[in-house]
Amino acid sequence: MARAVWKGPFVDSYVLKKAEKSRESGRNEVIKIWSRRSTILPQFVGLTFGVYNGHKHIPVNVSEEMIGQKFGEYAPSRTYTGHAADKKAKRK
Repeated sequence: MARAVWKGPFVDSYVLKKAEKSRESGRNEVIKIWSRRSTILPQFVGLTFGVYNGHKHIPVNVSEEMIGQKFGEYAPSRTYTGHAADKKAKRK
């Protein structure tokens, strides 16, 4: 189910603070975040976020096409290695 429009997009407050601080400093550093559930806002365009996938921080360069989506969509947390049956079929 989608989030109610009147509530607005969800963004953890610490992500907003870190992005604002990075914009003010002018440096192009990777901003480490753990909030995969936060929505990407227009203020984040041009910044680089290190999104935690449970193992390490994956660098994500935010562009205009990403606005409205979640950070977690760009840092996969699971590695798909394929099915065992597929590997047997390929050997023959």
